[in-house]
Amino acid sequence: MRDYQWLHGYCLNRFGSPAALEAQLPQPKSADELRALPDDRYLSLIALRVFRAGLKHSLVDAKWPAFEAAFFGFDPHKVVLMGAEHLERLMHDERLIRHLAKLRSVPLNARFVLEVAQEQGSFGALIADWPVADIVGLWKYLAKHGNQLGGLSAPRLLRMVGKDTFIPTEDVVAALKAQGIVDKAPTSQKELAAVQAAFNRWQAESGRPMCQLSVMLAHTVNH
Repeated sequence: MRDYQWLHGYCLNRFGSPAALEAQLPQPKSADELRALPDDRYLSLIALRVFRAGLKHSLVDAKWPAFEAAFFGFDPHKVVLMGAEHLERLMHDERLIRHLAKLRSVPLNARFVLEVAQEQGSFGALIADWPVADIVGLWKYLAKHGNQLGGLSAPRLLRMVGKDTFIPTEDVVAALKAQGIVDKAPTSQKELAAVQAAFNRWQAESGRPMCQLSVMLAHTVNH
């Protein structure tokens, strides 16, 4: 496993200047910003992530105002009351993406958001307070307690809301394999722990957020 200085030097060489490199890198939200985001916005983003999975993002995003209207602005207290008959009616709404399993996930995730809010004070408190040094633990929590948040959906959701996380995309996995950290996409607890440890080390060396390290690592893969 190479150190951060190699990673930084590679990316500087690829982009030509520090400014060009920095322009490529995301910036996570602060804990206060994550905590301030209302529960309805978290539910909206959870639903958006679920509907984006396997579909062209621009197609889903173009329909999202209609989803906001159909799901009462994603107020979890209202959405959780939506029963099977209501969802069946939505299956006939041509403004929406009519995928029954994904439509059903919305009230299920509304219940999840409300349960977390009851325990933590808000869904944002859970996201804000979870330590980045165990971000794979948050992925596991979201996948276990949420609906249709397995695979890459949890880390992609966290990137959408602004929580600092790395994402094991194909390029990131290829780079991790080249570094000898994993030999395939990490799925087991042992593999995820090894990847988390690598990112923790790079973060300690660099002071950079993990989302930036993830993007930098992806850029080390030649196409």
